[in-house]
This record gives sequence, C-alpha cells and structure tokens, in this order.
Amino acid sequence: MPSFRWFGRYRQYKNNRELYRLNTTFGTTLPYKGADAMQTFQSNRPDSQSADPNHKPRMFPVDHRLLFALVIVLFFLWGMSNNLTDILVQQFKKSFELTQLTAQLVQTANFLGYLCMAIPAALFMRSRGYKAGMVAGLSVFGLGMILFFPAAVMGQYLPFLLALFVVGCGASILETAANPFMAQFGPAETSERRLNFAQSFNPPGTITGVILGASFIFSGVELKQPQIDAMRQAGTYSGYLHHELMRVVPTYVALGATVLIFALILSRMEFPTIRSEHENTTEDHGSFRALLHYPQLWLAVVANFANVGAQVATWSSLIPYMKQFTGVSERTAAGYLTATLVAMALGRFFSTQLMKYVDARNLLSIYAITNVALLGFAAAVPGMHGAYAIVISSFFLSIMFPTIFALGLKGLGPNTKLAGSFLVMAVAGGAVFPPIQGYIARQTGSIAIGYVIPLFGYVVVFLYGLIVRRKGVTATAVQHG
Repeated sequence: MPSFRWFGRYRQYKNNRELYRLNTTFGTTLPYKGADAMQTFQSNRPDSQSADPNHKPRMFPVDHRLLFALVIVLFFLWGMSNNLTDILVQQFKKSFELTQLTAQLVQTANFLGYLCMAIPAALFMRSRGYKAGMVAGLSVFGLGMILFFPAAVMGQYLPFLLALFVVGCGASILETAANPFMAQFGPAETSERRLNFAQSFNPPGTITGVILGASFIFSGVELKQPQIDAMRQAGTYSGYLHHELMRVVPTYVALGATVLIFALILSRMEFPTIRSEHENTTEDHGSFRALLHYPQLWLAVVANFANVGAQVATWSSLIPYMKQFTGVSERTAAGYLTATLVAMALGRFFSTQLMKYVDARNLLSIYAITNVALLGFAAAVPGMHGAYAIVISSFFLSIMFPTIFALGLKGLGPNTKLAGSFLVMAVAGGAVFPPIQGYIARQTGSIAIGYVIPLFGYVVVFLYGLIVRRKGVTATAVQHG
C-alpha cells in the first residue's frame, strides 16, 4: 500500500508540474492542483496544443476555428470603411466645393469617434465581455453608415460629418474589442504574429472599399472651369453637385445593412473565456490606476498616435497629390490608392512570416526608418516617382499598428481591456495629422510639402522601436506594486 500511495503522489506531482508549465505559457489562472485541474485546462486552453515541452506554441486557436474566422471578418469590414473615407475626402471636396483643409474634416469626424468611444467601450466589456462589445460595435457601425441616407437628403456637410462620427464610434468599439481579443486568443509568445495575421485581412477590406468607392462614388465626370461657369449660367451646376453627392448613398447603405446582418450572426456565437483577464470570475478586472505602472503601454499609445496619424495622412492626400503633380484623373489616382492597400496587404502577410526569424521590435524600427526615407523623397521630388514612393511606403507601414498594439498589451492580464481602450484612442492621431497636413498644403501651395507631417510620425515609430528594444519590452510586463 505505501508504494501505491507513493505512486499516486508522484502522479499528482507530475500533473502539478505540467499544469504550472502550461499556466505559465498561456497566462491562465487555474489552481496548480490535481488531475481534475489538468483536465479542465486541457479542455479550455486557447489552442489545445500538445503538452509536449518541445512543441512550439501555436499561432491559431485550433479549437475555435469558426470564431477565429468570424472575428477576422471584422478586420475586413472596418477596413472597407476606413479607406472609403479617403474617397469621401475628394468627393465631398467636389460636392460641397470645399478647400483641402475643410475636406479633411471627414477624417477628423471619423477618428474623433475613436477618441470618444474607446474608454466607454472598455468599461462596457469589462462587465459584459468581448462578445457584447463586438456585437454593440457592429450595430453602431452599421447604423452610422445607414445615416448617410438622411444626410444626403438634407444635402448639408454637417450631417455627413455626424454620420461619420457615429461610424467612427462603432469602429472604436470594434477595435477595442477585436484587437486585444485576437492578441490573447492563443499563446502570449505568438501574440504579435497572430494580431499581424488578423490585421492582414484589413487591407483586402480597404482594397474592396476603395474599388467600390472608385466604381460607385466617383462618376468619372471632372468638369473644367469653363464648363462649370457655363453650367452656373444655365442654372444646372447645383443639380450636378447634388447628383454627385447622392452617389455616396447606395454604397454606404448597402455596407451598413451587411454589417448589421453580421452583428446578428456573431450574436449567436459562443465565445471562450479569456482566463488571463479573469473573465466570468469575481477576481480583479483591472483598474485605470494600475495602468500607470505599465510604461510599455504609454510608449505604445504615443507610438500608435503618431503611426495612425502618419498612415491616414499618407493615404488621404495621395489623390490630391497626384492630381496636383501628375495631372491624372480621379479614377486613375484612386487606382494608385488601391495599390497602396495591395502593398500593405503583401507587407502584412510577408512580415508575419518574417517575424519567425526577426524580432518584431527590430522589424518595426527598420520599416519606420525606411518610410522616413520614402516620404522624404516624395516631398522633395513631387511627381510620379514621388507617388511611387508613397505607394511603396504602405508595404512598410503594414506591421506598425498590430505590432505596437500587441507590444503595448504584453503581460497586462486583467488590465488588458482598459489598456486596449487607450491604444484605440490613440487612433485619434488620424484626426489630427491630416488637417495639419492640409493647412501646410494650403499655406505653401504644395501638397508635397505637407508630407513632412506623416514623415514626422514615422520618426516617432522608429524611436519607439529602439526604446522598447533597449528597455526589453517582451512577453512579460513591468511589475508594479
């Protein structure tokens, strides 16, 4: 009998050791006791990979393939919306006869939604979970798009800006939910690769959005000043502008209806519990005060503000840049905007694989300094070659948002949802950079000179990559007391 007792204790000891290893790997909060706890962990861990200590952590949660695919669709959907705003900048500039500065308020209205809604979204999800956040985000997102119809009937610029603000609020809720959820939907060691992979489906969405916008929003009719003067004398010019404005409605209403249907589908899905955040427990769910002890979070917030501002400014001024310095048509310029998104998609898929061999922080710095050089060339040598440089820069900005986001959330545990809200709020950089760029373009008469603004943003990202590498920001958080 003593030998059997010894054998039973030995098995329990082995189970406890293995459970401790798995808990350390996956950031779970199960007690380190007994075979029952081991079985519970095996049935609930994110990827259900082998307990073999030589087995490399999986990037994908194989037990939740359908949910993983549906959440990836979210990245595609808000990608469609994000770059439709670049089309709207040019379309509203024509329809409402705006300056480049006032036309950029399209971006400002959209990204102010991110600034206003991220923290409320995080507080909502802290009590209701990621699923409720995603469904709520999709609902607000779809409603904002449908509001384009009454805005077009009113025929005023302000209602469109309000509709875009609602769209931005919905996108803010979605990103506050989907980005941290995806980063934690598997082993911590592969969070950067996993989020980069998910974000790889954002560019195909943006490509689809630009193609839809160029095909259904741009009419292809570009009047010369003598034609405009003649139509004004004939009293037909206002009718032409209203017709151009109404072209926006079908695309946005159809996309809004699609988003609302997807919200219904996602509401029927079962989501796993994120144990590292103490979901479905009475334990600590994080606090704003605790976030003050995580310097890597605040470095990431600053870097993300600069990164998104630079990205939006780079893209939203490409069509005006080409019209000023190359003389191409709107639709041709929109084709180059589509090319930037193809370059971004290629960059994400390629770089996700490259991160197996190159540290994500080093890759971030290399890509950022490359973009500084490319945009410096575009500002100094305006024309087709400068436009090519802007297009190529999208390949290198591809990894910036997901990599910064994942690094900023490393090791935050129950504080992840609240921390994610600040990283999403940093997307408000997209509301700040374009108007400054538009102001410089108006004062100097050169959109090319305005590209020094996104260039500055990439300098900040470059410095961030150096700092987090030097500070050793990895899978473990800075400890706080």
